[in-house]
Amino acid sequence: MPSQHFALFDTAIGVCGIEWGPRGINGVQLPMGDVEKTKTRIRQRHGEITEAEPTEEVKHAIDEIVELLSGKPNDLADIALDLEDVPAFNRSVYEIARQIPPGKTMTYGDIAKRLGGVELSRDVGQALGRNPCPIVVPCHRVLAAGNKPGGFSANGGVATKLKMLAIEGALVNHTPSLFD
Repeated sequence: MPSQHFALFDTAIGVCGIEWGPRGINGVQLPMGDVEKTKTRIRQRHGEITEAEPTEEVKHAIDEIVELLSGKPNDLADIALDLEDVPAFNRSVYEIARQIPPGKTMTYGDIAKRLGGVELSRDVGQALGRNPCPIVVPCHRVLAAGNKPGGFSANGGVATKLKMLAIEGALVNHTPSLFD
């Protein structure tokens, strides 16, 4: 029997998923456009994983994520994550990102400076692109230089990032391009 489980739940941005194992929550999946695509993406990442009724801890996390995505400021700081299998550098990036309050942003360079130097900005971006727990680790609150949106690897790309930031009331310097 697999020790990894997931559950799907509705939010203001679509159906999300949450994954957990014996040590706790270790993944959050942003909407993939439809329920089956979201389930497929979770299974691609975790292999042997079963859909299950959430534990009390997971139910609490779901309630808080739904609350945040409905526009209520919630920093999700009390959601414990199991990031033991994540590289140490990435964990340090996620720790800083989790300190950004809803409605506020930082840049990749801001985080890089806290970790030792602006030259780490690309590494910060790569770590955020591999974030296993988006929303709880709010990579959507991290912007490129000049407070421009930068990239976003979730389904919907930058449009999803901008939607999440708008829900939180964050101001972003964004001029739509032909590619949005």
